[in-house]
Amino acid sequence: MGKPTPLQRALVGPAGEHYVLFRLYRQGMLASLAPPGFPTVDVLVLAYDQSVIASLQVKTRTYGTDKGWHMSIKHESISEPRLFYAFVDLEPELPVTYIVPSNVVADVLKKSHQAWLATPGAKGQQRNDNPMRRIQPLYPDEFPGYSPDWLNEWRERWDLLVATRNMRHADASSPSVSLATEEVA
Repeated sequence: MGKPTPLQRALVGPAGEHYVLFRLYRQGMLASLAPPGFPTVDVLVLAYDQSVIASLQVKTRTYGTDKGWHMSIKHESISEPRLFYAFVDLEPELPVTYIVPSNVVADVLKKSHQAWLATPGAKGQQRNDNPMRRIQPLYPDEFPGYSPDWLNEWRERWDLLVATRNMRHADASSPSVSLATEEVA
């Protein structure tokens, strides 16, 4: 495939969101797209009583040499107990999804960016800090707490959302659940 057109690029995100909805449906879970404009939520995962048990931010990619996902500095501070990222890779013939807790993503972004800043640039110069971040499936070097292939641990981890549903049923009075439900209302 050649360079994608602007229309093709614009459709990548919605394709990933709908793919995640399909995969949740296959797991027997209820889910819905979040209302447009929610800054950290693309998909709401629902209990059978239609209360929100988890939220997903979907990041989708189709091509690129580092096979990573664009993020920003704001993602370093987004960490909620029932917020997960779904990193969808549409490049392989069969798409691959990584389900990663938001606290892990925030930590990886901070540590990988600090490691990137500490390494010299292409001409040996000090790198300049900037707000752009990348989640990569394979980092060139280790950084504290993570191996270069850290993302494989989260490949197709839909079970984390099932566990969240089970946690919700075990503790229906959880403040996290009521907060998540109130945020959506």
